[in-house]
Amino acid sequence: MASEAFDLIVIGGGSAGCAMAARLSERQSLSVLLLEAGKSDRHPFTRIPAGNINAIQNPDFDWCYKTEPDPTIGGRADTWPAGKRLGGGSSFNGMMFIRGHQWDYDHWAELGARGWDYASVLPYFRRLESNERGGDDFRGADGPQAVSEIRAVYPLTQMWLDAAVQAGVLRNPDLNGKSREGAGLVQASQKSGWRASTAAAYIWPNKNRRNLKVEMGAVVRRIVVEGGRATGVEYERNGGRFTAQARRGVVLCAGAMNSPRLLMLSGIGPAAELAAHGIAAVRDLPGVGRNLQEHIGAHLVNDVTMTTLNSDVGALRGIAHVFNFFLNGRGALTTPIGHAQMFVRTRDSFPAPNVQIIFAPFAFDLDEQGKLKLRAEPSISQAIGVMRPKARGTVTLRSADPHDAPVIRHRLLDDDDDLEQLIEGIQFARRIVEQPALRSVVTGEVRPGAPLATREALREFARMAAFPMYHPVGTCRIGTDQTSVADPDLRVHGIDGLWVADASVMPSLPSGNTNATAIMIGDKGADHVLRTLTN
Repeated sequence: MASEAFDLIVIGGGSAGCAMAARLSERQSLSVLLLEAGKSDRHPFTRIPAGNINAIQNPDFDWCYKTEPDPTIGGRADTWPAGKRLGGGSSFNGMMFIRGHQWDYDHWAELGARGWDYASVLPYFRRLESNERGGDDFRGADGPQAVSEIRAVYPLTQMWLDAAVQAGVLRNPDLNGKSREGAGLVQASQKSGWRASTAAAYIWPNKNRRNLKVEMGAVVRRIVVEGGRATGVEYERNGGRFTAQARRGVVLCAGAMNSPRLLMLSGIGPAAELAAHGIAAVRDLPGVGRNLQEHIGAHLVNDVTMTTLNSDVGALRGIAHVFNFFLNGRGALTTPIGHAQMFVRTRDSFPAPNVQIIFAPFAFDLDEQGKLKLRAEPSISQAIGVMRPKARGTVTLRSADPHDAPVIRHRLLDDDDDLEQLIEGIQFARRIVEQPALRSVVTGEVRPGAPLATREALREFARMAAFPMYHPVGTCRIGTDQTSVADPDLRVHGIDGLWVADASVMPSLPSGNTNATAIMIGDKGADHVLRTLTN
């Protein structure tokens, strides 16, 4: 097998991995290899924001992980997306740039992730961001990651915000600012209307760095561990097998589903489970692959009499949208998955908002293959999410074959109170469309449907229609107890020269979309790696 040596090897060029590799390679004395299994993100489906509907569940762009059947949602086996292009999830996600609530990070510190409280992560959120509004005490102005205003404007978005205020929700001018509660417009990870993935933000501007090498199409087989230390990575590329040596260490940034899988393939994980697959344990870590968490979602869809993106498509309108996008960087082709959000408490006893509601001036149906398609009628949708679900799942090995996908087991509605919070969120969203600002333009409720009015009827709806919001975290969590995987400096317990830095290290779910938090972990995590190297 061919071999090459680097100071540091980063596995996974996703949201965290791109940030990690770029920050590490700022240290010119260090040589860095970034291994990404997918292809380049330079493709219309990943560069043009609205193109992501063609990338999701497309195996050329998406790993399309299949979960085990979930009896809590009627035995359905969901497909969980994971980016298969440089930039990972940021190459085809919904682009809503949301950081989470201060309470979330302070709670991480309480769970053992010292140095990851809100006061500690805020400087890194500011460092990574270049916000179209400029910088302040909460927002960054000169970081690599572009964050922009929504550039597809529909009057219904403002009407929804007005209705939220009429329903008693505070209007929030910046959901990532001083307060993370209330209703407001979201910003997107975009620049001039184009998607700003972490590949575009961190890697392409630095592609000529002599100390940074990016290998795409590199499928990692295992991390090489010798004498209790990570010394390299074995991978495949273009039909060949290679071993890259790591003089200083390996940083695993493969995501919440793939990072635990690669640890276990490398002999790091629950010893009994590894033995069942014929893998010799180099470190018995029972927490690898445990603590899987996912936001629980449901949709409220209403037909309306006004123009939405659903009614703004067609051959002639499509040509106009193409010109508007390429000439002005505006219009329907720039749309993220949601245009406004609110964070609310459905019970006064909660320490922070427990429900997120995302508004979109469009709605989807499912085709015969279960793939998303725009509804034919002008419609609006609200995605209701439970922010701190109690349900937990696992990611385990299917076999010792590095080409086999992991086994993902997660019971979405395994906890009764998670279900009750989801019902409360649906009821809250219904109150929004009943307010004067929206009531006159709403013609009917498509989902769940007006006849489903009682709490029990909504429970039955949720048990069949609830969905994962594609925010998996927690499978290699930071902590200091025996069920954690990494310490607060992201070092894997008991293995020298090995770090994990991606959504898998989150001890618990942050409120809202998780991509901004994953980028922060990669950006901040680089400082932890560098500090460890110099100590």
